[in-house]
Amino acid sequence: MRKQLWPVLGLGLLSACSTVKNQRLRGDYDTVDKHQVKRLVVVAQPLPDGKVSVGELWSLIARQWVNQNRDFLVKESVALPDVPTDTTFKALCVEGLEGVLWLSPQIQLRGSGAEAAVSAKLVRCRDGEEVWAAESAGSWGSKDEDFEQRVDQYVEEFGEEVRPYVVPSSKLLTATLDTLPNPELTEADKDEKIELGE
Repeated sequence: MRKQLWPVLGLGLLSACSTVKNQRLRGDYDTVDKHQVKRLVVVAQPLPDGKVSVGELWSLIARQWVNQNRDFLVKESVALPDVPTDTTFKALCVEGLEGVLWLSPQIQLRGSGAEAAVSAKLVRCRDGEEVWAAESAGSWGSKDEDFEQRVDQYVEEFGEEVRPYVVPSSKLLTATLDTLPNPELTEADKDEKIELGE
């Protein structure tokens, strides 16, 4: 009997340490939103650690990751101060966009790394309803050989201030966004995605 319990206990311990704490997806995703919510804007709001450059870093990392790893077409990425007063994000739902990928980040530098957390959700523009959501948290060092080139690229774009944030932000966002579903693209959508070039 004990031999059967160990794998179950081990699995429980592993999941307790997982970066993604919880996630949810609408039950009707495959029949509705999979075909209708494809073109997105990413917004990081409020600013992580109160810094505009770090907010822009977060929204760009998310935009690039989603464009490269999912079939969404992320058209824009922005960083905004303060907590949103309108959680339907109607002001961001300009013509041509079908959804808002909202990231509510928290990050604080600690020693040679950072503690980070994010509440993320995908909201559809037509009615402000939530399609997908996830909450994640963890701590990571700011140095990782596998990220050196990426760190340099982001520092060149946003300034030296973002250097210690790149690795922890990237690892947190990758784990979180990896739980996003995949929309279904038409041939015209696929051509449009190629034109995004990310």
